[in-house]
Amino acid sequence: MKTLKGPGIFLSQFIGADAPFNSLEGLAKWASALGFQALQIPCNHPAIFDLQRAATSQTYCDEVLGLLKQYGLSISELSTHLEGQLIAVHPAHDAAFDNFSPAHLRGKREARTAWAIEQVKHAAAASSKLGLTAHATFSGSLAWPYVYPWPPHNPQLLDEAFKELARRWQPVLDVYDQHGVDVCYELHPGEDLHDGATFERFLEQVKHHPRCNILFDPSHLHLQHIDYLQFIDIYHSRIKAFHVKDAEYQRNGRSGVYGGYQNWIDRAGRFRSPGDGQIDFKSIFSKLAQYDFNGWAVLEWECCLKDAETGAREGAEFIQRHIIPVASRAFDDFAAQDDSGSIRAQLGLREEPK
Repeated sequence: MKTLKGPGIFLSQFIGADAPFNSLEGLAKWASALGFQALQIPCNHPAIFDLQRAATSQTYCDEVLGLLKQYGLSISELSTHLEGQLIAVHPAHDAAFDNFSPAHLRGKREARTAWAIEQVKHAAAASSKLGLTAHATFSGSLAWPYVYPWPPHNPQLLDEAFKELARRWQPVLDVYDQHGVDVCYELHPGEDLHDGATFERFLEQVKHHPRCNILFDPSHLHLQHIDYLQFIDIYHSRIKAFHVKDAEYQRNGRSGVYGGYQNWIDRAGRFRSPGDGQIDFKSIFSKLAQYDFNGWAVLEWECCLKDAETGAREGAEFIQRHIIPVASRAFDDFAAQDDSGSIRAQLGLREEPK
């Protein structure tokens, strides 16, 4: 068995205009002081991390790694959540997602898609130069507007949506394979890959590509009423990244899993800081250790109540408490005996004739 690495922290929710959150060094110094050991770095902030340079320059990557090493930090994964989203956008969401792309591409669907694909491919090269083996992203969505069957379920429409999603991602997965890096899709409502069934459907379309894997975030499964522990049992061989994010679902008489268009604080299902929600992290960390998960436990802080700074500090402590230093030997080894010569006797059998 392997001991999980951690704690790590996803930087997206903390990057800002003011120090220390406006530079990689500032963020590194801040995260290190809180007890984190790794950063998950988004690729959409060039002032923090220059993806174009990282994809082409080993020197730049070495400089980034050297800077983080000064603060006792590694990189857990790079993230292209926003770029991955733009690989597949339904027209209904064009205006909402346009701001994720450069200004000169807004309103240009095909050019925006091509740009997003190239960005995610650049992240493969950058990950390789940084010595990383996993990458975090979203799948994008073509079928999501049809998630609830009204008008009635249209099998042909969904088949075509997943075929097209696979067509766009297959070349990207091939590039990641060339670089020895796993693509880890965060299964997330709003994405076409949002549960086990949709992941399996996509996996089949990409011919069970070895680089098609999962970023396990139990909060998104819990709010869909999915058994996230059984999910690990089913998909552990494809789980290559892990977000530690808590959630709670408070059943009530006014709204349900769709949220009623309400603010997060008023929804039946909402995200919480680790330890404040309903997720059984003791069992999650146990199962991941059982299945030899070889990655990082990374805090993704999102909470509708708690202050971010407090959430980050408590999150580092929470992850550290839950990481299980796995045993190097069985607890009952002390009673083990070399009885190879008396096996038949122990079974009540006669010695075999010479």
